[in-house]
This record gives sequence, structure tokens and C-alpha cells, in this order.
Amino acid sequence: MSMFHPSADLDPRVEIGSGTRVWHGAQIRAGAQIGRECIIGKNAYIDTGVIVGDRCKIQNNASLYHGLTLEDGVFVGPHVIFTNDRVPRAITPTGQLKSASDWIVGQTIVRYGASIGAGAVIVTGVTVGRWALVGAAAVVTRDVPNFGLVVGNPAQLLCYVSAGGQRCESAEQALELSIEEGYHQ
Repeated sequence: MSMFHPSADLDPRVEIGSGTRVWHGAQIRAGAQIGRECIIGKNAYIDTGVIVGDRCKIQNNASLYHGLTLEDGVFVGPHVIFTNDRVPRAITPTGQLKSASDWIVGQTIVRYGASIGAGAVIVTGVTVGRWALVGAAAVVTRDVPNFGLVVGNPAQLLCYVSAGGQRCESAEQALELSIEEGYHQ
């Protein structure tokens, strides 16, 4: 059964799957699509056009902007920010206030089972691979491979992790261990 806290701001044009829970002060804008059995934390912001798959967890104060797609089973930690403009400016070169026609929305995708740690910033235009793990406070400026563990600013590949979170030396080893853990694609 779905649950929407009375203080949540849900545009009537939002699509929300069954069993999803939306908590205090969350805002979900028109055109967003939220899958089944998701948890949307307190004060999370989900912009127009954002796609969230099934069984995702979006923690408190996360900001998900237009141009973002989360596949199924993605974890987004508290205070995570997904950007959507690689060249943000308030005004045009002539000094006029920028409008929607003055910039191009970047596209970001977070693949199945990936996790984004607390306070991370994901710069638009990247893909975070399947079962990848982004460390807390990392700033991701380029693609993260499947099973990759990235940390730092800018985020660097530290090692690989299995679907269950065990460190591995290679993506192949992470896949093999994940299969032993019961991983499915």
C-alpha cells in the first residue's frame, strides 16, 4: 500500500507506483515517474521528468534534477545532489536572465543496484554502472564502471565491489562473487 505524508508536495501529474512511500516535505514535480515500492525521504526533491525505477531508496534532502534516470534498486544517500547543467549561468552573455531555451539539460543514468553515498555530487552527463558504489562526499565527473567503487573529489576508482559489497580486485571477480551471492541481472 502506498503512503504519502500530508506535508509532501506531489503534483497531480506525477506517476507513482504501488507500495511507494513519500515522507515529510518531499516535493515531486509534474512529469516525474516513480516506480513501485520506493521510499522517498524527508525533504527530497524530484524534478520534472526524473525517472525512478522500482524499489529505489532516496534518502532525506536528496536533490534529483531533470535529466536523471535511476534504474531499479538504486540507493541515493542523504544530501546527494544530481546536477543537470555543465555550464550553469544565471544570465546569458548579453546579461539577460537565462531561460529554458538557453541551455541543454544533461542526461545522467544510475544503473541497476548502484548506491550513491551521503553528500555525493553527481555531475550531469555520467553513467554510474550496475552495482557501483559511490563513496560519501565524492564528486563524480565521469562514468563509473559496473561494480566500481569510487571515492574523492574528483571521484577516482578505488577498487571493485560485489553486489553484496565485498571488495574485489577486478570487475570480473566482482561479477563472479556477485553470482555466488545470488545476484541476478
